[in-house]
Amino acid sequence: MAKRVLGILAVTLLTSALLGGEATAAPVPIQPDPLLMFPSHFGTVDWAAVTRDRAAKTAARSQVSARNPLPYAEKEPAGTGGANDSPATAEQIAGFGTHRSKNPKVRLTGDLKPDTSIPTLPPAAEPDDALGLARDTGVGADRRAVRTSGVIGDGPYGSAGDGTGDVDFYRLSAASTPVSFSARTRTPDGDLDTFLALFDVDGNVWATNDNASGSSDSALAFTIPPGREYFLMVGSGPYNVPGDPKKPGTGRGVLTEGPYDLTITSGKSGGDLDYYSFDLRAGDVLGASVAGGGTRLAVIDPAGREVFGSSQDLTSIFSTASPMPGGGNAVVDFVAPKDGRYRLGVEAGEGAYDIKLEAFRPGTETAPRGSVHTIFLDFDGARVNTAIYGAGGGIRDLSPLSAFLPRWGLTAGDEHALTDAIVATVKENLQRDLIAKGTNPRFALRVIDSRSHADPWGQPNVSRVVVGGTTLESGIQTIGIAQSIDAGNFGKEETALVLLDDISSPAGPVWSLNTYLGPDSDKIVFLGRAIGNVTSHEAGHMSGSWHTNLANDVVGIMDPGGDPAAMFAVGPDSRGGTADDPDVDLVEEEISRSEGFTGIEDTLNRSAWAFVRGTG
Repeated sequence: MAKRVLGILAVTLLTSALLGGEATAAPVPIQPDPLLMFPSHFGTVDWAAVTRDRAAKTAARSQVSARNPLPYAEKEPAGTGGANDSPATAEQIAGFGTHRSKNPKVRLTGDLKPDTSIPTLPPAAEPDDALGLARDTGVGADRRAVRTSGVIGDGPYGSAGDGTGDVDFYRLSAASTPVSFSARTRTPDGDLDTFLALFDVDGNVWATNDNASGSSDSALAFTIPPGREYFLMVGSGPYNVPGDPKKPGTGRGVLTEGPYDLTITSGKSGGDLDYYSFDLRAGDVLGASVAGGGTRLAVIDPAGREVFGSSQDLTSIFSTASPMPGGGNAVVDFVAPKDGRYRLGVEAGEGAYDIKLEAFRPGTETAPRGSVHTIFLDFDGARVNTAIYGAGGGIRDLSPLSAFLPRWGLTAGDEHALTDAIVATVKENLQRDLIAKGTNPRFALRVIDSRSHADPWGQPNVSRVVVGGTTLESGIQTIGIAQSIDAGNFGKEETALVLLDDISSPAGPVWSLNTYLGPDSDKIVFLGRAIGNVTSHEAGHMSGSWHTNLANDVVGIMDPGGDPAAMFAVGPDSRGGTADDPDVDLVEEEISRSEGFTGIEDTLNRSAWAFVRGTG
């Protein structure tokens, strides 16, 4: 089924009065990271809150250092290239791995020769302190990369001017496809402590960075959506961001001043590349973080395919229990589907870099011998501490599935059939398909529900998905949300939500299940499959999968929320619960480029190794 990309979804808040109760005041809204949500409502995202939360969590993870890592220094001499510039000529790190005879942690140091093919632009003329005065870099349109330089403090708003604070703006753009770019400042001379911020054309902040890798320099990575323009600001600290980025001279005062060098690149470098190879076992969970001069990492599988590429650090949405490395300019994570020789590439940047390269066995494998992971589907309503999803959260009471039945034209007598249909869909997606794949011979997962089992929440190795509640009750504008993206399933006791108010609203909106019901629809079959697929999506996040590409013709469980009909398994006749409805599964497909990653993600494999029978 070809996808219908419907764009950004609007969200309507419903009061509990719509469910037959008294209207109550909305709780304080929570802004979780949109990468954990279905659908991802980018139009209503408070990106300033997201970036603050990411920065705080990333800083905490960067402080975790590996104990007794194996040191490995690149053999290619610094300042040269050509020796290890392709996967075929990768340097082998023989002592790295999860086998007892090897060290699962490596501190890898190397150097990227400066790319002499990157053009250098002269400093921009002042004033360039507002979006409309931004310097056009050509990156994303005509150029892959550019270098330039500037001075904070040399314009009419610095310490020699009116003292509101000098900033410099640069324009970036994307054509028909998304463009992932990274920007980095260097301050070899002077006292300047740089700060980077990214704005859209309306002056909204989308990303910021202050001190990269513990230095006074800054680094920032972002993916520009197709046909959009963004503006990179170089300043001297978060407190002199202009009050109105469309109007010069609206800063908050002078902090530090001085010269800087700026490099902006998109995608893989055209200069020196460094590749390293190592052997992994099936199920190994690989993590790598690069600091210093490296700005992009990529994992290559034994067949030569890129299976995860990144120019950003999003370990802020890893489980707090995850031991994976983070805190650098770029971070990758990967779960090996089979034994083999894999490669890590440092594919952009220049100068000396420092990599934390680490491998782990899945978290459930280390549980007591014979133990099995349980996913509990709670249809009875639940009390949830929503602080796990973001600032402003607290104890929330979520209404049960039964409260929503009349909104789909169902009665209390239909509840058992609907819960059975939801459970059957989740078991098909997370049990039968994973067993059929055969990747993990020790796969062990139990899916139970509140109708048939006592509530096991709070016991070891039990995760839950609460199917019920509203956006008003939770304070979160979404249909589904997971607690983390957890490659290796180290956070074995987490909670996801599937909220039911939007998808039970009257017919019309694309996210309402009622929109797809017709006289020939098998209502229970359709609702069970649609809600079961959203439930599986959130369980897929908690078992390690990122969003996959919404813009191709491959429909998968881990697609984000831009096309609800695809996730709901609506067939070509635009009616749910009819003979042409497809089976949507965890699949292998391109990871979401719109979220800043590249490569092929095997979502079924990630979940298959997330649920391993405990070996003690």
